[in-house]
Amino acid sequence: MLRHLQHGKADGVIIHKIDRSARNLKDWADLGELIDQGIDVHFANESLDLHSRGGRLSADIQAVVASDYIRNLREETRKGFYGRIKQGLYPLPAPIGYLDRGKGKVKEPDPIKAPLVTKAFELYAGGEFNLQRLGDELYGLGLRNRNGRRISLNGLSWMLNNPFYIGLIRLKRTGETFPGSHDPLISKLLFDRVQRILDGKTNAFGWRHTFTYRRLLKCKHCGLTLIGEVQKGHKYYRCHTPGCPTKCVREEVVEYSVLDLLSKIQLNEKEIAYLEQRTERVKKNWESGREDLLKSITLRIAQLRDRLSRLTDAFIDRAIEKDIYEERKAALLMERKDLEEIVSQIKDGNRSIPNELAKFLELQKGLSLQYEMALSEERRDLLKLLTSNRRVNGKSVEFELVLPFNLIANRPKFSNSAPLRDGDRTLDPLFDKLVKHFEEKLAAEDKGYRLDN
Repeated sequence: MLRHLQHGKADGVIIHKIDRSARNLKDWADLGELIDQGIDVHFANESLDLHSRGGRLSADIQAVVASDYIRNLREETRKGFYGRIKQGLYPLPAPIGYLDRGKGKVKEPDPIKAPLVTKAFELYAGGEFNLQRLGDELYGLGLRNRNGRRISLNGLSWMLNNPFYIGLIRLKRTGETFPGSHDPLISKLLFDRVQRILDGKTNAFGWRHTFTYRRLLKCKHCGLTLIGEVQKGHKYYRCHTPGCPTKCVREEVVEYSVLDLLSKIQLNEKEIAYLEQRTERVKKNWESGREDLLKSITLRIAQLRDRLSRLTDAFIDRAIEKDIYEERKAALLMERKDLEEIVSQIKDGNRSIPNELAKFLELQKGLSLQYEMALSEERRDLLKLLTSNRRVNGKSVEFELVLPFNLIANRPKFSNSAPLRDGDRTLDPLFDKLVKHFEEKLAAEDKGYRLDN
């Protein structure tokens, strides 16, 4: 409007009241410049002569009052907004995957969209989808934005970066982070995996061809990754380094090598039965020590709350700057979310040495058959779970097993499905090593908060 008046498209303007023209003093100053230039400005509710000194003074006073009213209204609105935030409530429209249930109520997961949002994080965390392919996949599954349209690339990026889905509220404009009262849709572990991919710390690609072992095989001589290609209907993995002894290897050769590897780390029925029996004994001991573990982690959570309180006091006392305060606060909230998830998993029995042993033994049952019946992506995931290095030397494939599967490959030799001596007790050293491995694994995941058992 001001621009049209400056360009002479109108001789003047009629405004309802002064407070509709002056939400701040800068607006009033801009309008005052037009009045000084001879533009006619009239107010329907005030009879003021803006070309006289007295009328201009009266208008200036009312403009100051209107600006102060707006400032006070903004502060009251901000107070109410942050009051809701500190209660764990999100006073803005619900993100995709959640439903609004009215003012002062917690956002609830959308029974239709929430599983699709969870699927989006899982697909992207797999490293096989870029944002474009992920958008195509989600559109095919039926995920839409609030307007019923396809989610844009910016919308996908915002969704994958939003900690609201792990139970935290982060304000985009200020960068502030608060704990939320709503139910999370994904775990903190999955969210962190997605963030590493988005930050470029983990590669993610969209693939045009399906090669089961793409980016998994390296040349033993030059150390470069073999490239998958199709020749005469067969899939090959080729080393493109000039003069390298390794030329190419057919996918069928890799397949046979993997199946041979699986046969070496496959426990027989008698071995599995004995290890399951030992696992039940460990489970009884674990139940007795679980309360001590929960107390340890609960104490750590309480310490984090104290640190948050002290950090807030330091900010109120102006001992630290706001940006430092927000950065440390967000880090503490993320750490607390990690510990809360650990507590929940321990209470559910999903995070324990007996549970890890049980999952491992379940995987052992029919390992080769599982691999043969698996889809291409499932085979890739299984091979990455079993091995760390996969090298091609000429026409042969060499694998380096990771813990605990290398323990199985190096276990005492058996004949006729039975130990050579001392009955099943020859499996005890193997079992002890498995227990130690899972203890160290859980301790690393729990960032040192786990007690010895």
